[in-house]
Amino acid sequence: MPLSRRALILGAGGAGLVLVGSGAAWRVMRSPTTAIAPWRIDPRRPADVRLDAFRYAILAPNPHNRQPWLIELVGSDVALIRCDLDKRLPETDPYDRQITMGFGTFIEVARIAAAERGYAIDVIPFPQGEPQPRLDQRPLARLVFRRDALIRRDSLFTAITHRHTNRALYQAAPPTPAQLHAVAQENAITSADPELLAKIRPLAVRAMTTETLTKRTYMESVRLMRIGAAEMDAVPDGLPIGGAGVEALRAIGMIDHDQIADPNSTAFKMGLKQVQESCGSIPAVIWITTPGNTRAEQLDAGRRYVRAQLRATSLGLSMHPLSQALQEYPEMTADFGQIHRLLGATGSERVQMLARIGTAPPTLPAPRWPLETHLL
Repeated sequence: MPLSRRALILGAGGAGLVLVGSGAAWRVMRSPTTAIAPWRIDPRRPADVRLDAFRYAILAPNPHNRQPWLIELVGSDVALIRCDLDKRLPETDPYDRQITMGFGTFIEVARIAAAERGYAIDVIPFPQGEPQPRLDQRPLARLVFRRDALIRRDSLFTAITHRHTNRALYQAAPPTPAQLHAVAQENAITSADPELLAKIRPLAVRAMTTETLTKRTYMESVRLMRIGAAEMDAVPDGLPIGGAGVEALRAIGMIDHDQIADPNSTAFKMGLKQVQESCGSIPAVIWITTPGNTRAEQLDAGRRYVRAQLRATSLGLSMHPLSQALQEYPEMTADFGQIHRLLGATGSERVQMLARIGTAPPTLPAPRWPLETHLL
């Protein structure tokens, strides 16, 4: 989902040290164990179908890997879904639009998982009204689980535990037209048009650079960085920075949040270069537009995005959001307008998601809090 996606490189002796941000595209041998345990689904199913569905839903993509989902089980068949307001991103997501889309991904993955058990989920969005201009304590959705003898299993279910946001460099060759068409069938738009990509690449790099060089937006990410496997295991959310080299430098005090935050440091400068290269590595794009920008439309955009990413996963493709230009803070105004014009959004239409899609090296899963930490 939409994030700061920090990737920093430090020169360590003669070897490059890769520090990877949210999505955990670790190019190293060591990884945290507790933090990625939720991705290993226990084959023994919980008796309560809601818990079964939600243990998959917590694997959904979400902004800055904040995992803001709070779940209140009501009776034997209802769940109220609320936002942990401390998990919002006021600098890069001042109106909680991206966080709301993260609830759309969560609900859709829960729906797919429930269908495996023969259950449908009736979704009542914002049963107590749409919160504006920011989210509040009111539920984002009321979910009613009901057995349905006619429900069909969703072919995307098997992709849930294999779906990982991949921030590596992508191969230059775009997906095939058949692959892009299959992803577009999930109510998204795809394109590998060279003329369009030639305009999007510099815009994506510029928007990422703006977010990184704007102190308050960058520091929002720095505060969420988890350095080393121990930090990731202790706090399995936010932006993980991992690897054997990181562990060594951290042990001798050569890497910490202050050094990563310093724009004059080697870490910052080389990291900015790498993330610019990553954001410019665009063999094809996918985007999602809604007629307006209501909370319900934001939820629906999240639903559509995760289905597109799951479909891409099933085809052996990777996806990575390029959402910086869609963010709604003053420094991004010019790029916000330009990306909407490039993607044909007019009037009240809103581009909710933009991502690159293609082939990339495998990546490890992002850390996750266990399901019980989300239960009220």
